[in-house]
Amino acid sequence: MSCSADLRDGSVRCGRAAVGLIFRCAAVCLWALWFTEVGVSEDRVSWPSRSGPTLDSMVAAADAAGLPVQWSEEPQRNIAWKVGLEGFGHSVPIIGHGRIWLTAATKDGRQQFVYCLDQRNGQVLHHQLLFENAEPEPLKNEINTYASPSCALESDAVYVHFGTYGTVRMNPKTFAIEWQRRDINCRHFRGPGSSPILWRDLLILTFDGVDAQFVTALNKRTGETVWKTARTTDYGDLDGNGVPKLEGDLRKAYSTPAVVEVNGRWQVVSVGSRAAFSYDAETGQELWTIRHDDFNASSPPLFSRGHAILNTGSRNSNLLSVRLDDSTRGDVSSSHVVWNRDKGNSDLSAPVLVDGRIISTANNGVVTAVDVVTGAELWKGRMDGTFTASPIVANGLVYFCNEEGETWVVRGGPEFEVVAKNRLAEGMRASPSAAGGMLFLRTFTHLYALAETKP
Repeated sequence: MSCSADLRDGSVRCGRAAVGLIFRCAAVCLWALWFTEVGVSEDRVSWPSRSGPTLDSMVAAADAAGLPVQWSEEPQRNIAWKVGLEGFGHSVPIIGHGRIWLTAATKDGRQQFVYCLDQRNGQVLHHQLLFENAEPEPLKNEINTYASPSCALESDAVYVHFGTYGTVRMNPKTFAIEWQRRDINCRHFRGPGSSPILWRDLLILTFDGVDAQFVTALNKRTGETVWKTARTTDYGDLDGNGVPKLEGDLRKAYSTPAVVEVNGRWQVVSVGSRAAFSYDAETGQELWTIRHDDFNASSPPLFSRGHAILNTGSRNSNLLSVRLDDSTRGDVSSSHVVWNRDKGNSDLSAPVLVDGRIISTANNGVVTAVDVVTGAELWKGRMDGTFTASPIVANGLVYFCNEEGETWVVRGGPEFEVVAKNRLAEGMRASPSAAGGMLFLRTFTHLYALAETKP
């Protein structure tokens, strides 16, 4: 066994023999020194939000260089460190200036925490209880947690978000809370899932609950509401008494938006239940909408060659391309859809775009590549396991993590090719992230840092 910090009992778990302990811990220290020289950038934010620096799960070239492709625990290979985490959460490790940010919560949601760790060695620099909730709404499922939304990070602030339970801006150096909001609310019904994004001076939040559905933008420096726009969706879910069926369950979604510039005007594109929308980034004005038949949307939109690529939700989801230009206004369901693939799409795991190919996996591990221009299927393959986490792309490779603890590394090329398959001790629903040639995987109880080691 290798040495690994475990915050749940405050101990350090070690090997059986003292000699083995000394050599293994020495190795960890040498790895930490090497990472200090090579792997950690103190001058930039490498992974600022759930979907990375460009909101499309693409690792920047500077951070992708040297990213490991293979690793294992027994025998130990390319595992720089692992740290036990208190509580539960699926938030993505957010990374900048040599620090990692993530959230966690108790299983019952009564307490919600933020973590800050040192990228070099996993040392916990800050662990704070942010919110206490007397009566959190039950999740009603075994998949989600009360700490699924990811943080958003910039040089002088980290924004920690738990959906209806609260949002804070924190100083990333002093850990002082600069403002907080607990009055932006909805009934998530099955737990929060949408993550915040930053655009200029705005922090953009998404709330798709069973009782209220809206997108709102806050002044990132003061926390004040700049705009708030309600969904105008016709959900088609009312019973004979005019009451939403299933308590409004068909209205909820978990998606994170993205921003795109169309002829000099910035838009926030957001996928909700039964419809997707675009809003003017500055004012929140609704620009266009497209109707669809799905719910539980969770995938951020992608953009390619003047088109928005949308995945509409879990189960029987649609993957479609919407033309974006000055004429894309109002209901464009019948006028601007270039192609619509109605079968064989991903559900909870988001698609990624690699060299003109949209690559994604269904929950059961069936992975497909689709031509971004035509929507035609290019190839199909099969991975083992259950896939909830979204993949990331680095060096032309797609990293897929499953709930059984495996990471499948697939080449994003013209045919299905598995480059490597790696296993950790437990599974993942959190999506991976990367920085400075290091890959970060959050399993159900630990955070792993993976890196190529020198001979």
